[in-house]
Amino acid sequence: MTNESPAASRIASIDILRGVVILLMMLDHVRERFYMHSRTGDPMFDNIDADLYFTRYLTHLCAPVFIFLAGLSAWLYAHPSEGRYRSPSEFLFKRGLVIILIELVLYYLVWADTYPSFLFLQVLWAIGLCMIGLSLACRLPYWLIGALGFLIVFGYHTLGPINFEPGGVGHVLWTILLDPNDLGQVGGLTINVSYPALPWFGVILLGYCAGPLYAAPTSAPTRWKALIGLGAACLALMLLLRGFNLYGEALPWSAQETAATTVMSFLNFTKYPPSLDFLLVTLGTGFLLLAWLESIRGRSKLLGTIQDFGSVPMFIYVVHLYVLLAAYWVLFLVFGPTHGERFGLSTVAWIWVGTIALALAHYPLASAFAAYKHREKRNKPWLSYF
Repeated sequence: MTNESPAASRIASIDILRGVVILLMMLDHVRERFYMHSRTGDPMFDNIDADLYFTRYLTHLCAPVFIFLAGLSAWLYAHPSEGRYRSPSEFLFKRGLVIILIELVLYYLVWADTYPSFLFLQVLWAIGLCMIGLSLACRLPYWLIGALGFLIVFGYHTLGPINFEPGGVGHVLWTILLDPNDLGQVGGLTINVSYPALPWFGVILLGYCAGPLYAAPTSAPTRWKALIGLGAACLALMLLLRGFNLYGEALPWSAQETAATTVMSFLNFTKYPPSLDFLLVTLGTGFLLLAWLESIRGRSKLLGTIQDFGSVPMFIYVVHLYVLLAAYWVLFLVFGPTHGERFGLSTVAWIWVGTIALALAHYPLASAFAAYKHREKRNKPWLSYF
């Protein structure tokens, strides 16, 4: 086990896992920008090639783990290693508003060339709403926060039959909470909610309740065992529920012509909104990764690099989207349209090559901004938002 105390201002294992999420997010965005000619669907299409399927599947880890860690980090903010409890409500509320603003303005501009008449409310929207919700929920008793998170994550599937007619207040609220759909139009712009917030709110609540695992009195071996137990329990429950098509995913799996396609059918879960099986497999994997990172002795150059990405996630998120947009138009001007009216990569392997190039290009920025943030955060509170 690592002897690093979780009382440190930054917990390496959390930042490294968040950095892994950021790199996987880059992979997904390279795919979205340069491989739009081959749609994946949700759940993924039956006839999708295995290389594209598993490339997309890896990126499923991003949203659940990031939002869970956001809740965990909120608990750590409220319980600093040296000092008394401080309410995270104001910080969470302001940060939630900032993240929603980034979604409404900066993210729209990234995709305005492709979808000029649509504003998609996606993961940043959901994270922002979850933070605002947590800014209120964190005032509740600790046990009630956990119970509410557990109830939402495991019980929201029972709300599926509820529907509202478009145009009414009920439809707007239900679309924001659970039903991905168009909200309506504002000034000729169609507002679409891709990430309904309710399941993600359950995840951030559970993340907040996991915070005591990283409290100073909790030893590293105890935390490691707890993370292993949580990860194993999540994956075992997923196998049970999915194996017998009992609960947790609307699309049943079935045996296919080959072992590979059977596995693809078994693991094919809904993301929008996330099914229970989707959350079990991604969060279960996240727990095991945290446990593995706890067990690593020392810090390699590679892990240090990944940690830099994870310590400034919002900064890298915004910057890399505009770098991808610029790269797309440069390639379009050089090579012209290769798939319909758009430039696109020819194979999935090029998605990985592009992601590696993108990550290498961003490392100096991540490293420099991370050092600046850690050095100046006390004097410049706005850096906490990045």
